[in-house]
Amino acid sequence: MRTIVFFNNKGGVGKTTLVYHFTYMLAELGYKSLAIDLDPQANLTSMFLSDSRLQEIYDNENYRPTILESIKPLNRGISDIQPVHIESINENIGLLAGDLELSLFEDKLSSSWGNCLNRDEAAFRIVSSFYRVIKEANERFSADFNVIDIGPNFGAINRATLIAADYVVVPMAADLFSLQGLKNLGNRLDNWHTEWEDRANRNPDPLLNLPDSNMKPLGYVIMQHGIKESRPVKSYFKWANRIPQVFRQFVLKQTDCIDKTVDDDQYCIALLKHYHSLIPMAMEARKPIFLLKPSEGAIGAHLGAVKNAYTDFKLLTEKILSIIA
Repeated sequence: MRTIVFFNNKGGVGKTTLVYHFTYMLAELGYKSLAIDLDPQANLTSMFLSDSRLQEIYDNENYRPTILESIKPLNRGISDIQPVHIESINENIGLLAGDLELSLFEDKLSSSWGNCLNRDEAAFRIVSSFYRVIKEANERFSADFNVIDIGPNFGAINRATLIAADYVVVPMAADLFSLQGLKNLGNRLDNWHTEWEDRANRNPDPLLNLPDSNMKPLGYVIMQHGIKESRPVKSYFKWANRIPQVFRQFVLKQTDCIDKTVDDDQYCIALLKHYHSLIPMAMEARKPIFLLKPSEGAIGAHLGAVKNAYTDFKLLTEKILSIIA
């Protein structure tokens, strides 16, 4: 089981769009994946599913086939996790749908994090719940990868998700606030890893499956970078070329100064363009931009952009696969 989380505490950088397209490209390359929506805003779920299916799921008062349903018995203190519903997108993609009410689980996760220090078994079951739900679903779906989308914050939901991750990819923009988010992210990952190792050693039940808290940073993806006459604009250069040093210093905890630009940085997984009008077109068709057809509006210059997008996301996906191979 290989679990990849896409995360930055700076919002608005196109993270969910990246997760969606990465998952579809994995499918294009023949890999089976679970797309897991652990952002209480459930934006990833709304990208994958039609309006009618979303209504079927969320209008159901008695049972909603979302990630929340699998942890409800645990949250109520009446039982442990239950198998989660896997929404079939295609033969290679399964979706664990998000839920706005997932935010109600935040307080329980937060208090349980502290209670783990007291060797409280119930606390360990709660903190490890996402990991165990995903592990069971992964085995049932025979997935090669779990791809997780989470919100842009350092709350208890994201902490419980990140300790369950093998790898972290950081989507970001080339701006001041994304650089600050990168600094915050590195420090927080380091702290959570240390804190979880301490807690895991206090687990009273040796049969309880706990995450390893690897959280290995794979690199960063710069989203929607500015292009002018085939060259990035000045403001892009100003911030983008500070990223390699900040990523090494704050995320990888390397002390050596390096002189690299994003173009020659091994940790820069990809520079992704803003595909502008292709995005609403893709959302209307409920498919990634690189699979749009002429019948769906991808004609003329759009058709060329669709082909370029396919190449861009294929190279991005293959680079991630080569790093974790």
